[in-house]
Amino acid sequence: MGAQSSVLFKARNYLHPRFWPLWCTFAALRLVTLLPYRRAIGIGRRLGQLLLLLSGSRQKIVDTNLARCFPDKSLEERNRIKSECYRNMGVSLIEVAMCWWWSAQKLQSLVEIRGREHLDAALASGRGAILLTGHYTSLEIGGRLLTLFMPLQGLYRTQRNAMFDSYLYTRRHSYLVDIVSSRNTRQFIRGIRKQVPTWYAPDQDFTHERNVFAPFLGVEAATISASARIAQAGNAAMLPYYPERKQDGTGYILHIGAALDNFPSGDEIRDAAAINRSIENWVRIFPENYMWILKRFKTRPPGEAPFYE
Repeated sequence: MGAQSSVLFKARNYLHPRFWPLWCTFAALRLVTLLPYRRAIGIGRRLGQLLLLLSGSRQKIVDTNLARCFPDKSLEERNRIKSECYRNMGVSLIEVAMCWWWSAQKLQSLVEIRGREHLDAALASGRGAILLTGHYTSLEIGGRLLTLFMPLQGLYRTQRNAMFDSYLYTRRHSYLVDIVSSRNTRQFIRGIRKQVPTWYAPDQDFTHERNVFAPFLGVEAATISASARIAQAGNAAMLPYYPERKQDGTGYILHIGAALDNFPSGDEIRDAAAINRSIENWVRIFPENYMWILKRFKTRPPGEAPFYE
């Protein structure tokens, strides 16, 4: 996370010409959101195809991740996953715009929720509830759609572009009960203790935080150990959460799973493995929906060569 703090958006702060390309991007996204859902998503898929053509060396990251995680798949199969992943990344840009500018009523018509009873049971027992998700391409829309059913808090990391950071921060503030800096763990835990369902995606390589190595799709991955400490401090159940795009293009299914068993266990590596396993269960079912463009395996165990050159 950068040193700057996110601030509420004020247009007058971003009139410098260096922000004009982003203003144009916002305007284009706003126009797309005026279209019916299927047409807007179709544009997103074509945008993703364009991203694939323009991605250049970034494709090597995707290729490396897929080869390491799915060595049993053929090159043709992995290339199919890669192509579909890029299409889904294009869709995710349109979904971000939907999060920002579509009404709750319009979004409600697209979504159903399954497994709500697992969340209700955790809260009824007096515990907090952490909705454990991953960096799927449907991550952002998955958070926004959850707020149609329940209050929600989430962690936030500052984005590099100041204008994008401010606008994203402001829009999330409009539908989340609280949006907490990743540097303010105490505030985050307070929300969990108050039984505010919590949106949480820990599956990145956070090199400046305490990590342990645990398997993720068969590869040893640096995994933050804070997840177990947060669950323990907040007396919280850890519930797997996955936002699925319906295959027929009619909307979304929000899946909430049963709480992880014996979590936290007191064993950092075991708990990290449980976190990774929960996320990878969905990645195996929908590999094309994971953000393979991220350097998930950047940090390697001592003595092991880096994956990304």
